[in-house]
Amino acid sequence: AGNQIYLAFFNTGWSLPVQGKETWGYVDVREGAHMFWWLYYADSSSFKDLPLVMWLQGGPGGSSCGFGNFEEIGPLDTDLEPRKTSWVSSASVLFVDNPVGTGYSYTDSEEALTKDVAMVAADMMVLLREFFNKQTEFQSIPFYIFSESYGGKMAAAISLALTKAVQKGSIKCNFAGVALGDSWISPLDSVLTWGPYLYSTSLLDDYGLMEVTRAAKAVQEAVEQGQYEKATEQWSITENVVEQNTNGVNFYNILTQQDDELMKSSLNDNGYLCKTEQRTLYRLMNGPIRKKLGVIPKNVTWGGQAEEVFESMSGDFMKPVVDIIDELLAAGVNVTVYNGQLDLIVDTIGQELWVKKLNWDGLKKFSQMKWTALEDPESAGQTGAFYKTYKNFAFYWILKAGHMIPSDQGQMALRMLKMVTLQE
Repeated sequence: AGNQIYLAFFNTGWSLPVQGKETWGYVDVREGAHMFWWLYYADSSSFKDLPLVMWLQGGPGGSSCGFGNFEEIGPLDTDLEPRKTSWVSSASVLFVDNPVGTGYSYTDSEEALTKDVAMVAADMMVLLREFFNKQTEFQSIPFYIFSESYGGKMAAAISLALTKAVQKGSIKCNFAGVALGDSWISPLDSVLTWGPYLYSTSLLDDYGLMEVTRAAKAVQEAVEQGQYEKATEQWSITENVVEQNTNGVNFYNILTQQDDELMKSSLNDNGYLCKTEQRTLYRLMNGPIRKKLGVIPKNVTWGGQAEEVFESMSGDFMKPVVDIIDELLAAGVNVTVYNGQLDLIVDTIGQELWVKKLNWDGLKKFSQMKWTALEDPESAGQTGAFYKTYKNFAFYWILKAGHMIPSDQGQMALRMLKMVTLQE
């Protein structure tokens, strides 16, 4: 069940301002597995004139309803002030705490946590089937999946499962495409390019490059031997080697220093936040927002199972899904890749490498095309991004942005959203 609200205030020291139409609720995707979703209807005289976007956070274990909503694209920021670059201005936005155990989603036991992206996709099919059956007004509206970090890996698998479900008629929706932001599609390509990227930006010397390369090769060896849990452990070791040789570079934006106040937690998309920001979001989600929603069980803490979610998925973490992108393209699904120039954890060089490995029949023509510059909406006359599109594939290079593009370049991210969803 969900609740629709137009206005909510609570005597908690935080006042929640007037909102547009919202609804939220839980779906039991399996026995003992409960997934939470939160929908904002588009700020428009008619939401039916605008697309529906589902946002998937990274991790696995990062909360869309928390990080994506209040730190990136939702109508309010963590101070509950209106966000000028909210995506709700151009789309209805569906946040899902995915996989189960993430954010407000929870499982009755650790055995019910997901193990791989196939299981994640199967759970999401249950949620989407119920969502579109109940919110029938969205069945004909163009539906896009936007994602970030590990969320992109999950989005790829979910998009393929959804394409098949729509073809079979088991889910009624107008699936229009998937957008993969700074996404963990080919983990090894990311890790192997950390050294060259940092070296080219003067953040590693020759000795540091040698150290990072050696650590990355250990990850590669584990992947090639099919030892994926070991590869995840080696990935973590390689992160430490990078930090030691760069005096604590921030994996999420190389121009900002990683200091003792930063609590990095894998790809959960909360490593980008300092302790103060994390505490603010934690208090917000477990305080006034929890009270507003009114459906969170007493024994559930927002983010309380995040580490367990990541551990449960550790055997799947370093596996690539490039083959799934090929399947999506072959099926005619619109696929967009977008990446932040200053991101290290999923650097653009690594993204370009896996794109070159696609078997897609349009790759040769795409590769021969010149990109097009896009003006920065916040700085007239300055380039904010480049993009290139051919047939059903597009790539956006977002300048002056790190891992969390809407946080770093909100106006540019909003323009990209409008272009991808054919609003401009």
